[in-house]
Amino acid sequence: MPPAPAGVDHPIFRLVEIMARLRAPQGGCPWDLEQTFSTIAPYTVEEAYEVADAIERGDLADLRDELGDLLLQVVFHARMAEEEGAFDFAAVAEAINDKMVRRHPHVFGAVRHRNVAEQTEAWERIKEGERAAKAGAGSKSLLDEVPVGLPALTRAVKLSKRAARVGFVWPSAREVLAKLHEEVAELEAEVAGGDVERVRDELGDVLFVCANLARELDIDPETALRGTNAKFVRRFRYIEAELAARGSSPEASNLAEMDALWDAAKAAERAGG
Repeated sequence: MPPAPAGVDHPIFRLVEIMARLRAPQGGCPWDLEQTFSTIAPYTVEEAYEVADAIERGDLADLRDELGDLLLQVVFHARMAEEEGAFDFAAVAEAINDKMVRRHPHVFGAVRHRNVAEQTEAWERIKEGERAAKAGAGSKSLLDEVPVGLPALTRAVKLSKRAARVGFVWPSAREVLAKLHEEVAELEAEVAGGDVERVRDELGDVLFVCANLARELDIDPETALRGTNAKFVRRFRYIEAELAARGSSPEASNLAEMDALWDAAKAAERAGG
């Protein structure tokens, strides 16, 4: 990214300059200098999840900070690419600017859509055209462009969505539920057999069908599971608090007592407590 014009003191220019300083061979930060795209990638994913967590908690102050951390990841990757002569932060911004204008002809052009559904269909057609142009003659599968690095449940949903576009899909949620029961039965049989590899394979099938069910119901499975995780944390903390009030702890308790407290936590939630 070119330096800020004279007299311009914008935070984004300062952030780019800070990153350049951290990566400077002379006087830079040893840790930052050691990093590569691969070593930074896990932090990028982690920061995205922390943004989602702040949103889930409705904490806007924390969201501001987490968005800053995520922005730093973009600047970090862009700086490493600039050092290799590939692209810089300005090129990243320019690319997304162009993409947003290209994908919104109903805003930046003369195209008009009758409703949101029609707009969504047009958006997908534009994306398909972009993917085809990017892949060129090397395109071999409808599924090629679904990133392998996505969370597994999210990727399962995207894979099934791609297949659904060409009719490879269960007709309704009812059929998906029937398939889920079938896969659970197969999992039960393998658990009884004790073969770990077979159990893993069948468990994967169960989770994939669950992802298909989420797609059919238009529910993000990652969001659903995050909600259940948060619910588990709330209820288990209730168990810990109640046991502490009795002078006890989970370690000194037993399943029957903790299960009763779990039910009490559920009842309290339903009562609005």
